Amino acid sequence: MKYDYLIVGTGLFGSVFAYEMNKKGKKCICIDRRSHIGGNIYTEEKNGIQVHRYGAHIFHTSDKRIWEYVNRFAEFNNYINSPVAVYKNELYNLPFNMNTFSKMWGIRTPAEAMEKIEEQKKESHIEEPKNLEEQALSLIGRDVYEKLVKGYTEKQWGRDCTELPAFIIKRLPVRFTYDNNYFTDRYQGIPIGGYTQIIEKLLDGIEVKLETDYKNFIAPGENEYGKILYTGMIDEFFDCQLGELQYRSLRFDTEVLSDVDNYQGNAVVNYTEREVPYTRIIEHKHFEFGKGNGTIITREYPATWNQGDEPYYPINDVKNSELYEKYTELSKKEKNVLFGGRLGQYKYYDMDKVIAAALDMAEREE
Repeated sequence: MKYDYLIVGTGLFGSVFAYEMNKKGKKCICIDRRSHIGGNIYTEEKNGIQVHRYGAHIFHTSDKRIWEYVNRFAEFNNYINSPVAVYKNELYNLPFNMNTFSKMWGIRTPAEAMEKIEEQKKESHIEEPKNLEEQALSLIGRDVYEKLVKGYTEKQWGRDCTELPAFIIKRLPVRFTYDNNYFTDRYQGIPIGGYTQIIEKLLDGIEVKLETDYKNFIAPGENEYGKILYTGMIDEFFDCQLGELQYRSLRFDTEVLSDVDNYQGNAVVNYTEREVPYTRIIEHKHFEFGKGNGTIITREYPATWNQGDEPYYPINDVKNSELYEKYTELSKKEKNVLFGGRLGQYKYYDMDKVIAAALDMAEREE
């Protein structure tokens, strides 16, 4: 065998696994379809601004082990995620907190906010929610739902909330404090100088081939690899022989504004009306507190996923979950193939959970 491991995909999962196996003295080779390493956390510098090419990525975790691990490869700033939502001409803070409720209802105290929410929940008369709309109304009431949940969710999923299952929002983050910090994790920030440097350090000394498709690459040299880590779509690995898993995709429209220094005053602004075609605008320079010349913004459009499109969000409904379980059973017959990451495991992972899962897998490998 020429290599101990062929690693398909240079995103966070594949790169962490490659780094750990390389430390153990295993010879690895990584391949990726894209023209760059890093998967969806790839960042590139333009005009002194680190641009998140595939949407905003804010690192957050409560796991000290993972925080210390990722800080080996980059210095993180103290960026706090505090998005703003736009509904018509109204601005609201997220997550739903006292700033949100004060703006919406003209109230000031937590008791007033709780009373208003309970009053609206009772007005809905919903005891057993049958869809996402009923679930949201039973959790937060009509005002917050219609202004800040309904349109955004329908754009994200491409369906009316009445057609979406209730379990998609088992809970909604409601805080009765004037705190706009979206995450409650102990550790949070963005790497100074972007995420790509982390992947570069993880893959240092490891052979990497870009613009390389797995099926075309593996065919001539199947016996050259002891094991394969596959971080692509698990159904695609098996040529979709049991059927296609479904995803939602995204389209990014990035615009360089050389003569504008500050476009929206915040890194992330959500647009919650269904009539507005994009879900949010990212202004990248605010991730590093205004560093850079001019500004760069990205509008994020949800999109129907078709074969050949980039898959972003697994649709974890009953039908797809059952199909994934069938592929999982099929994967157990592949003795020398490991499946990891959000596509290989058909699961939406936060970055810290990706790292933890990759470390766990590497630990199990001899």
